[in-house]
Amino acid sequence: MEVRKAAYPQHALRSALKSIQMPRYLTYRILLTKEPEGGFTVTVPALPGCITYGENMEEAITMGKDAIELYLESLVAHDEPIPTEENTFEYSVSVVA
Repeated sequence: MEVRKAAYPQHALRSALKSIQMPRYLTYRILLTKEPEGGFTVTVPALPGCITYGENMEEAITMGKDAIELYLESLVAHDEPIPTEENTFEYSVSVVA
């Protein structure tokens, strides 16, 4: 029985696979603040200045996602690092006021 060699050397195949850009999924916390005049303001703590608004909670969440995507696109276009929340921990405390 004859053993056939791969058409591409193993290192060439690894190199080709590394060059394929797979989507990277990131998760960001958003804060929704109910506004007195109605609707919700959305802020993204990990992305300074990333703020948007929605008439209702569903729209606010959609707008928040769009704002994050546009913010990240701008960072990539300007060769800036993409912040993550990997080392961010959230905890709520209560104080007497």
